[in-house]
Amino acid sequence: MPSFSCVVENSIPADLRLDRYIAEYLSLLSRSQIKARKLTALLDGNPVKLSRALRGGECLELAWTEAESPFLIPQNLPLDVIYEDSRVIVVNKAQGMVVHPGAGNKQGTLANALLYRRLANNGALLLNDISFNNKLETALRPGIVHRLDKDTSGVIIAAWDDDALAFLADQFRARKVRKSYAAIVQGCPKDKQGFIDRRIARSRKDRKTFTVSDTEGRASLTHYRVVRSYGNYSLLLLRPKTGRTHQIRVHLKYLGYPILGDSIYGRADPRFPSATLMLHAKSLSLVLPGREVLQTFRTALPGRFREAIRGLW
Repeated sequence: MPSFSCVVENSIPADLRLDRYIAEYLSLLSRSQIKARKLTALLDGNPVKLSRALRGGECLELAWTEAESPFLIPQNLPLDVIYEDSRVIVVNKAQGMVVHPGAGNKQGTLANALLYRRLANNGALLLNDISFNNKLETALRPGIVHRLDKDTSGVIIAAWDDDALAFLADQFRARKVRKSYAAIVQGCPKDKQGFIDRRIARSRKDRKTFTVSDTEGRASLTHYRVVRSYGNYSLLLLRPKTGRTHQIRVHLKYLGYPILGDSIYGRADPRFPSATLMLHAKSLSLVLPGREVLQTFRTALPGRFREAIRGLW
């Protein structure tokens, strides 16, 4: 049975419900998953209802049942592997590839591709034998530590075993991981570098999207630097200090310089009407399992960036 424990931040909004904190702040399970997975909670050692209002500073302990998920199908999909050893794999994810299977995306995801690679690396020769692979799937399912949006390309890391997954997850949770992104935005920021320090919460108009808020949501911080401006467009280097869903996209929209090609938070661009999301995870720095020194994995700007920049000269 999966479990999780933490101390609730003192900075949460007043009277925040426990189920909202789990779904929106911890991002462990969605509201529907909380119910389906029969989640139970202890606050300071005492059982509580999920409707309980939090004060901050409490010791929270959670437990829930395993998901009855469908079999993950291994698929031999092309991967741009940056680094791999027996514990982890680092991939330059292509734009358009979904990370995890979900509604409408049962196949063709990074998880499908990584499972195939893991089976092949472990000598599983019967890759087309579903009954054979079903016995191996639970043990060999890749542990994808963090996520990138479907239309964001770039560096992503996954773990091959539970200990490696926990080791990497602890670094992300403690904000010891350094990430940098490149983005082409509409407009030229007046300040050539700075911090965007705004809370991010789910939009009340569309629960699938996010917005900045003065009081709700989670504290979020993004550092940006203008690398170069091209007329009414700019190439930015961004370093998110927190890891909220859609953080960079929401922060840049708030700043007034949305990402070119962002169909959710951006605006139509007459010069680049068919542009796709110009956001790329350029580098990732962290300590690998069994190591002590910080390692950095980098990728070059993808072709869509180079083509757009050539069109701006």
